[in-house]
Amino acid sequence: MHIFDLVDSVLFTIDVCRAVSPVELRRWSLTPEEAALVIAALGFKRETCIYLAGSHMYGGSSRMHPFTSLYPNLVTKETLLTHSELAPFRNFSSGILELDNFLLEFYHLAALDFIACATSDVFAMTDSGSQLSSLVSGFRTYYGDGHAPTLRPNKKRLATILLEISTIGWNTFEDRARKMIEEGQRVRVRGSGRSIYRQPRCPECMCRTQ
Repeated sequence: MHIFDLVDSVLFTIDVCRAVSPVELRRWSLTPEEAALVIAALGFKRETCIYLAGSHMYGGSSRMHPFTSLYPNLVTKETLLTHSELAPFRNFSSGILELDNFLLEFYHLAALDFIACATSDVFAMTDSGSQLSSLVSGFRTYYGDGHAPTLRPNKKRLATILLEISTIGWNTFEDRARKMIEEGQRVRVRGSGRSIYRQPRCPECMCRTQ
């Protein structure tokens, strides 16, 4: 099946679902359908290998079908590593409370996601409010020296585009999605209360002041 036929099927899936307002979308991660459309609009080929961090949040492979129909080369730490390779990052026991045990395992496994995302060719954020997204984007911005692209979809603008999904063509969606991502690449003055990890190379950053 041609990738544009697959895009049409994903567009249809979004069209028949309840429209999400810009205010609502800002509170949530992008869905697999939305993430797939943004990536496709940026010109990523079907054979692109994509690492998915925090895959459990989407609820399993069936929920990811709209994404994998467009990009089948999807991997996670669980599919890349064997059980024995993952074992050192799991099953902490030595008398630690159950909650502490869970948190230790969570953060150790999240460290694997951080390494994969921080060193990837391109990092695409689907949840701009998460700690992992903030740390990875900050690391790539600071150490990447402009050569570690991070895609930051503006969820409010994306929601506005998706509300018009039944009336605009693919070329229009593609153009608007690309402009949205391009504007997210600009280095801006860090606003009051904004994370230094997310914006470590702002013009006023003390580390870059001579």
